[in-house]
Amino acid sequence: MRIGIIGLGGVGGAFGGRLAARYGDASEHEVVFIARGEHLRAIRSQGLRLAKPDGELIARPSLATDDPATAGPLDLALFAVKSYGLEGAARSMAGNIHDHSVVIPLLNGVDSTERLQDILPRGVFLHGTVYISAYIEAPGVVRQVSPAGRLIFGPASGGVEDFRGIDRLFQDAGIVSELTSDPIAALWTKFIFICPAAAVTSLTRKSFGAVMDDPEAKGMLMGMIAEVERIARAKGVALPGDVAAATLAKVGQFPPETKTSLQLDFEKGRQTEIDTLAGFIVRSGRKLGIATPLHDRAYEILTKKA
Repeated sequence: MRIGIIGLGGVGGAFGGRLAARYGDASEHEVVFIARGEHLRAIRSQGLRLAKPDGELIARPSLATDDPATAGPLDLALFAVKSYGLEGAARSMAGNIHDHSVVIPLLNGVDSTERLQDILPRGVFLHGTVYISAYIEAPGVVRQVSPAGRLIFGPASGGVEDFRGIDRLFQDAGIVSELTSDPIAALWTKFIFICPAAAVTSLTRKSFGAVMDDPEAKGMLMGMIAEVERIARAKGVALPGDVAAATLAKVGQFPPETKTSLQLDFEKGRQTEIDTLAGFIVRSGRKLGIATPLHDRAYEILTKKA
């Protein structure tokens, strides 16, 4: 199998690093990294160093390139770019995806698979959700902060048996993976957490602990969680009945100094994923006729800020 990792940031580096360390050299599988710039040059010269809480590994892919034309056909394509770069990445990789290529996005947001389907003319499209904290520490070095990473994936409809081999491929590389027949619920269970938390921390400039200690900020967070839940249920997503309470509790379980990636991007003046998060809820609310005043306000302010 030829496996392509498109985007070697924190997520792509953490999962791609494990795959390349297991399969990238002298294996029945090939692992191709699509990266760019200094990061790519460092990977080519010394491999990708993945620094984890339980130790380090050096991953040497079968090929590392910034030119999809040299990557060849892919049997499994993992898209791990930022959400605002997804369409561009998909267009650049269209020639590498054949009719039987399995395509899995590992991005924030709940509509990445549909966005890929709009661009790519071929492929078998699955949904993917990841839980991991990792970032590029230096060119050629990705640091994984969370002690473990988790990848949940599966088809929106139909059976999962055709994808058991991919699940084993992940697990044999040391990736905690779960093949599910209901990947949509997994996507929204994560989204109902990251979307409100990202918006509130970015608006207030407060960490998780400070938000939970501030009655006004905590109230805003609870209100935004409720808005996301209403949208999800209107779309027919089978979320647990206690999802709102569980989501709020999850925020409180993080170290109090925790900041969201959206908040950090705003602080550093970088391009953000606000359109994929709050913007998606605003657009969905308008289509469904569901009021989302808290997301409307957050999106308006943060879009101007961006």
